Amino acid sequence: MDAHRQTLSEMIEQVRDIPIYRRSIEAGSFPILEKPEIARGFPDSWMTPRLAEALRTGEAELVLSTGTNHARMQIIRPPLFLLGSYYRLWSEHPDIAVTWQQGCQRVSITTVLATEHVARLNARRRGAEAPALPGLADRRLDARTLYLNLRLDPAHWDRGDVERMLDEMTAVQQAHPRGWYHLDCDSLHLAHLVRKADACGAWARFPRPASIIHAYELTPRNVRRFLQQRFECPIIDLFGSTELGYLYYSDRHGQYWPSLDRMHLELIPVEEGSTIYSIIVSSVRNPYMPLIRYRSGDCAETVDGSPDPLRIRRFCGRERELLWLDRGGAISHAHLDDWIAAAATSIFIYQLHPEGTRRARLLYTTFDDRPIDPAAARALRRSIQEGAGLECALEHRAHIAIGKSGKYAWLARGGDATERGGL
Repeated sequence: MDAHRQTLSEMIEQVRDIPIYRRSIEAGSFPILEKPEIARGFPDSWMTPRLAEALRTGEAELVLSTGTNHARMQIIRPPLFLLGSYYRLWSEHPDIAVTWQQGCQRVSITTVLATEHVARLNARRRGAEAPALPGLADRRLDARTLYLNLRLDPAHWDRGDVERMLDEMTAVQQAHPRGWYHLDCDSLHLAHLVRKADACGAWARFPRPASIIHAYELTPRNVRRFLQQRFECPIIDLFGSTELGYLYYSDRHGQYWPSLDRMHLELIPVEEGSTIYSIIVSSVRNPYMPLIRYRSGDCAETVDGSPDPLRIRRFCGRERELLWLDRGGAISHAHLDDWIAAAATSIFIYQLHPEGTRRARLLYTTFDDRPIDPAAARALRRSIQEGAGLECALEHRAHIAIGKSGKYAWLARGGDATERGGL
């Protein structure tokens, strides 16, 4: 504990001249820093002579987060800050560092918002407008990374989309002397592409990656199982955000390990007595926007229920997406996912619609496009009743729409059946 306190103390010394922290320094107490407070007075509330000079020389930039896990937020950071954090973990990861060392290209299959962001960056470098339909060069982030997706909803990819993406992946694979490439993905987008390739009779020519990272949202257990059945290479999860970089990585067996250089974490129960914890981060990793006691908006659980950030066993969703129960307590995305994975391994996409405090509907699609069998349905309804106190009707659907952010909402609130909040 002394080491942790000293680390936080050292961080505070580094932010003394930043206006947003002056009141806290004078008071000797740092309240939790919420996202709206970051935006108040931005960027003047963060401005120092050092930052002004960095912005002038291009060593720092003002950007908006991509808006895929919470509302878009203004950020000051070094160029390609998140990418640098990703590359570091890839290059050091015990299971997949070899693909970095062998010079593998990174192909990214994630939200169309991410692709459009890359196209805008490239257009800005050229002093031009981003094209409506980004070409191959427009979608290359740097010498190592290429983005593929051009549609909001991957369920709407057609044969032409699938053939184009497989062709681009194959070209990257064939350019490597050992036929290797690294696949970066949102896990649900990758699962859609695998299913689409199957449906098009193109799975046999899907170029097999040498390593996979998914890093964009919680991966449902059924989706992880599905991908592990299809790909023999290590599949790694990263946890982080645009403003923080990456904080944890999994090994190929799913155990999480911290990567907390220049960081200090606190886990605070979402309510008294809860073992669901809100993640509070202090970080000076980004020298131009150091964050002290920042609420990331994510939740976690630990192996023993303690608030020890070194004992996190999983990340269980967004704090604002907790479902607070009439009988007390809350369930997270991960809790519903546990019940679904235990009862019905064929469920792919799902969305819970609460109806009052005692009832709900669970919309779901499946990998085989068929409703789950009656025994699985009974088991799932029973788990939801016992775990959340909800009488739940199950409704098989051919399609569940994705949100405008390019992510799926596991929980529908106030009639909005599709939207999560950004990156």
